[in-house]
Order: sequence, then structure tokens, then C-alpha cells
Amino acid sequence: MVELKVTPRPLEVAAELIAAALKRVGEGARLGIPGGSALGALRLVRESLPAGLWSSLRLTWIDERLVAMSDAASNRGDAFRGGALAKEQPVGSMLPLVLDGESASAAVERASAAFARDFGGALDVALLGLGEDGHVASLFPGHAVLTSAGLVTSLADSPKPPTGRVTLTLPVLARPGLERIIVAMGAGKRDALGRLLAGDAAIPAARLGPVTVVTDQQMASTKETP
Repeated sequence: MVELKVTPRPLEVAAELIAAALKRVGEGARLGIPGGSALGALRLVRESLPAGLWSSLRLTWIDERLVAMSDAASNRGDAFRGGALAKEQPVGSMLPLVLDGESASAAVERASAAFARDFGGALDVALLGLGEDGHVASLFPGHAVLTSAGLVTSLADSPKPPTGRVTLTLPVLARPGLERIIVAMGAGKRDALGRLLAGDAAIPAARLGPVTVVTDQQMASTKETP
């Protein structure tokens, strides 16, 4: 099931939905975040959440590129450089999927153990972007990574650069009860949005289960959210 919210302010609406979901969970809520333009919603969440809830948050990434944090391609680096996260306002705990200089296998082993131990192997809320090919996290259409059964996995042949990535798996992101909020902005996402709304299981975004999609693209038979 896809709940579509069409709005001229997708980041603000997504932030409102995420903040409301985290408040329902309460202290210690577990949040997964992406890189890219969707990450802009997190800064608004940080500004709107009660300080005690933000400071108790358990946060991790839905995927990371296998690069140093200082690299422009780093999702974690981008979160701090873009102001979505701030060192002066730390969350309760933060789990990077990739550390500087870490190999893919070492990253998967460390992050899998920490995610199982500190997050109970699950998230409460996931903020997701949507690729033009319908991918979410680093789960790409037709890729073998979709069959990974653990909590965290890696791939060395991502269709989009950089090719080395570490990602949460489809079982984690498709877990029943997880509140999934997808941000899809720009005309380039219209085809993927149409496939998602049609339930096209060839795209990973359509294999997640119930999702709320916030977009600035008016699709057929939709009403705009203020």
C-alpha cells in the first residue's frame, strides 16, 4: 500500500511525518536515514523534536558508500556538512555503516553486530530516498543484493558510483511495523513513482510493504497536501 502526499514542500511534510512517528515511539526511537536530497528533512526534524527525544535517538544510515567520511560521496559526511546533523546537538547513539579505512567485509561484520545489539536488529522509522530506477538504500533492481538475508550487506558493483557500498538489507527495510517515509522530488522520479504506485515488484521500492511517499510531482488522481 502506498500513501501518496503531493505537496510543494516535500521536505517539510516529510519532516512532520518523521517527527510525529518518533514522538509516538518515544525515547530511544530507532531511525534510519539516507544520503541525497531526502536528507534535508532530517535537519527540520532535529529542529522540531523535543531536546530529550533527539538526545535519546538511536540513529543509523540505510546505506553508505565505501569511502572516507571526508569524501564528497560519503552519506555520513554529507549529513554533517549539510547541517542535517550537528556535533553540538548529538543523538543518543549513532551507528555508521562504514568507518574510514574499513574494508567492506569488516564494515558488514561490525555494523551487523552493532545493529543487532544496539538496535535489536530493527528500525522504528526509516527516511528513504527514491532512485530514478526505483532503488532504495543500495538495493538496486535485479541485483543479487536483494537476496541478502542478514541485517547488513555489501556490494562491490553498484550500478551507480561509487561502486563499493554497505547497506541495510531488504528484510530490515521491509520489516512489518516499520514506518517508511519516502521522499521523491523532481520530474526525474515520475517514472519510478508511477511504477511504485502500480505495485511493480521489479523495483525494490515496491517490495517494502506499506510506505508513505512525499513528492512534489502531481500524479494522476492525487490531491495535493497543503
